[in-house]
Amino acid sequence: MPVETSRRAASTGPDTPAARTPSVSWRTLFKVLAAIALVWLWIQIYQLVLVLLVAVLLAVTLFPVVEWVEQRGLSRVAATALVGAVIVVLVGGFLWMTWSQLVEETRYLGTELGQMDANWVGRLPPWLRDAIGDGARIQSAVVSAAGSFGWSALSAVTYMVLGFVLTLYLLIEAEATKDWLVAFVPQQHRPRVEQTLAECRSVMFAYVAGNAITSVIAFACTLVALSLLKVPAALLLALIAGLTDFVPVIGFVVGAFPTILIALSVSTTTALVVAAFYLAYNTIENYLLSPWAYGDRLKLSNVAIIIAFAIGAQVAGVIGALIALPLAAIYPSIERIWLRRQLADDTVRQHAAIERQHRAG
Repeated sequence: MPVETSRRAASTGPDTPAARTPSVSWRTLFKVLAAIALVWLWIQIYQLVLVLLVAVLLAVTLFPVVEWVEQRGLSRVAATALVGAVIVVLVGGFLWMTWSQLVEETRYLGTELGQMDANWVGRLPPWLRDAIGDGARIQSAVVSAAGSFGWSALSAVTYMVLGFVLTLYLLIEAEATKDWLVAFVPQQHRPRVEQTLAECRSVMFAYVAGNAITSVIAFACTLVALSLLKVPAALLLALIAGLTDFVPVIGFVVGAFPTILIALSVSTTTALVVAAFYLAYNTIENYLLSPWAYGDRLKLSNVAIIIAFAIGAQVAGVIGALIALPLAAIYPSIERIWLRRQLADDTVRQHAAIERQHRAG
């Protein structure tokens, strides 16, 4: 009996699973609360983070221009103010000269969208009308998509304006801000941080500068083509083409849809010619203009662009899509500088070889 009693006592001792009581340490509880607080904080300030990212992109793009002006004898503050004033004058002058026409064309576009089922669907071939459904369904889908894109684009413009103001301050205090942030990094990691920042700056400059060049060309070519084809609201539609062209590969195609719909109000032949123009220009831009504008500093595959665009648009609309692309483009630098030891021995080497082969092709 004593032996049996002792065995029973041992089987129900404090070290057995049945006798254990779950306990949570204060450190674990603090980590959980801290994670919840960070998620809540991100939800509250993510728009501010977007503004900051826009400002960084613009500052990186304008920094070489400010340095060039500064080398002509002006101070950093004066050079920044001069560059900022030139940008404001150019944008403001364009809007001042075209504002009344843009407002009139916007009203026309809204009226045409409201009468789409009466004016456009009847011009389509019977087999196409049967495939896409009745005009009410098309009108509802188009108006809904246009409204969603319009609000997102307006939000993007707001971020751009706020980001531009912040950009001026970043340009004035660029070196001091960078040194202040790098000071948080442990000494042994600072050389890699400096290398990463230099490569990221090159990629971001290529992205914004290349986008600006191709978007201006897209606007000019579209305006000429639509004017020659007598498409209504040519200026507004060309402006939409230039703005959507900021998203490589698929942006210009997205901007083609409202133009083709408006061209249908002229004739089916005009709509087909407009569609052919957009397809031809998009091909020329992707294979000729973009490599020339971006150079070798920004080279994303079409799959990577579409995935980055989709993720960025889902997270933060138009501005998220624009920011996601340069962030995706800097991954090869991050992989080569920071992840070499964590990846397989030949992963980085094979990725670099694939990238060189893609560029050569």
